[in-house]
Amino acid sequence: MRVLFRVVVFVVVGLAAAAAAQTSAWSTANQAAAKGPSRHKAGPPPVRQGGDTVLDAVTLSLPVVHETGTTAGYNDDYDEACPYTLSTSPDAVYRLAPPTSVSVDIDMLGSTYDTKIYVYDEGLGLVACNDDFYPDYVSKLENVPLVGGVEYYLVIDGYGGDFGSYVLNISEFEPCELSYITAAQDEREPPLTDGYQDAHNGGCNSPEFGDPFGSITSYIFIGRTGWYYAAGGGSVRDTDWFEVTIPYYGGLEVIGDAEYACYLFELGPHDCGSVAVIQNVTIGPCQEGSLFIPGAAGSTAWLWVGPTTFEAPNRFIGYEFYYVLYTNMGGVTTETRSWSAVKGMFD
Repeated sequence: MRVLFRVVVFVVVGLAAAAAAQTSAWSTANQAAAKGPSRHKAGPPPVRQGGDTVLDAVTLSLPVVHETGTTAGYNDDYDEACPYTLSTSPDAVYRLAPPTSVSVDIDMLGSTYDTKIYVYDEGLGLVACNDDFYPDYVSKLENVPLVGGVEYYLVIDGYGGDFGSYVLNISEFEPCELSYITAAQDEREPPLTDGYQDAHNGGCNSPEFGDPFGSITSYIFIGRTGWYYAAGGGSVRDTDWFEVTIPYYGGLEVIGDAEYACYLFELGPHDCGSVAVIQNVTIGPCQEGSLFIPGAAGSTAWLWVGPTTFEAPNRFIGYEFYYVLYTNMGGVTTETRSWSAVKGMFD
């Protein structure tokens, strides 16, 4: 059994040091061009739900369900690299002091602008941070452990000068755990460490290594994917590319699950210069999805597995997690045996 997402969060034990702390200085010359301009240039009159700084932070009780507000009218007091910085956005501050220890997800889904969120320690040292979790640049932090009886500060910020209405939900983290089968085929990719170079099965994303593809040949395939930080400090998504032979009776069926949300793609044509997604399904966390790929016996299919997000849910941790693929390799067909039955053979 393996539990995902370990995030280190430091404890806040006081307010005095926070008032004098400076925002961190992390500078990357090309980051504005990489992410693009902010969207809002002016805003409505202020509606002040959170505090302006940690000194007047508004206390929230857990769980937090659909807390709404706006950062319009606030001052720009904080900025952090996760991985983008040089923000001039206004920010709002909340205080969290859970009575008992709990790990939480902090989710901004539904917010209307390009958000950034941080958790700070007593001296405003950054201990958790996320910028772009969702495709619309909205943030989320996962599996943040909070110790009962102590204080934490949550800053809701924005990228560039962006600001606007936000939605905040804080809920107890529910880990996804997958059971692994010792007889399964293993991907055998090296660990994803900072500065990793994907020469293993990076496919068309790794032309410098000859477009390496992996191979799946068994009923059960165990893979690993996630994120790591490149030499320049940016978050990189690991992607796994596979060439799979269609079984002799025609048609490849694949069902997958993962400890974190992943895409499972069929790709084509089989040319790195023009390859595109033919069909896709989302798998995980602890949520199965399946694809059927028609084809002549002995022909080749291209599969792709990788996280649904380009950025890890926390600036400080390059997560690595497992996924599992069940296939109809070796003569097991869905006409005579359900996927539950196929999987049951190996549980």
